[in-house]
Amino acid sequence: KESIDKYYDGNGLVCYASKTFSCIEMCRIIKDEGIGLDVVSIGELYTALKAGFDCSKIGFHGNNKTNEELEFAVDNKVGHIIVDNIEELYRLNKIAEEKNIIADIMFRIKPGIDAHTHDFVKTGQIDSKFGFALETGEAFEAVVTALSLKNVNLLGLHCHIGSQIFDITPFEEAAKVMLDLIAKIKNELNFEVKELNLGGGFGIMYTKDDSPVPYDTYMKNVSSVVNKKCSELSINRPFILIEPGRSIA
Repeated sequence: KESIDKYYDGNGLVCYASKTFSCIEMCRIIKDEGIGLDVVSIGELYTALKAGFDCSKIGFHGNNKTNEELEFAVDNKVGHIIVDNIEELYRLNKIAEEKNIIADIMFRIKPGIDAHTHDFVKTGQIDSKFGFALETGEAFEAVVTALSLKNVNLLGLHCHIGSQIFDITPFEEAAKVMLDLIAKIKNELNFEVKELNLGGGFGIMYTKDDSPVPYDTYMKNVSSVVNKKCSELSINRPFILIEPGRSIA
């Protein structure tokens, strides 16, 4: 726990994707380990609250959030509301305005990366139902809109390219694409995106034929790509988050 806290303070945060397996005891374990939590429904958020979880280390996902869910997240001061579409952005801004607060958000971006996994669990391509498309300019325009709204605070960007991925290359490519977007935002809008969530989807061993990549290899390779790319683009390295789920469960 001590080393995780040090990591959180300095460079990034590991967040457990609770949709993998959510119950009060699992949330308690994650809390005791000192890492963050991702939730995708009001039920998962309620479960985390019952476990006494620190809401500042919770991210609220979902591509079809209801007003009730957004209000519940705002009322409980969830650390990140990951906005999935422009309609949600406007609804959230209105809710926050009515409550006279500023909601901290991230945008979920479709980076257009082939995750080298089954078509049913690919989520980062342009025709995915999740997030803002990068290729069409939709993602950049969403940032422009967010910066014009008074009751949302854009902390960062998020991407998730799929599940059961055994190849590190797609994760590296996703990091490059997202950092390119961060550089574009800085250069054209004079706005610094401070956080980057690179998602999860790390493959695990279901059968003897599965060969997962060790975490330390993933972290070494992707960290190297992030540092090199930030240097090339002359941008500050953002605070990095990742979202393992089944590999923790």
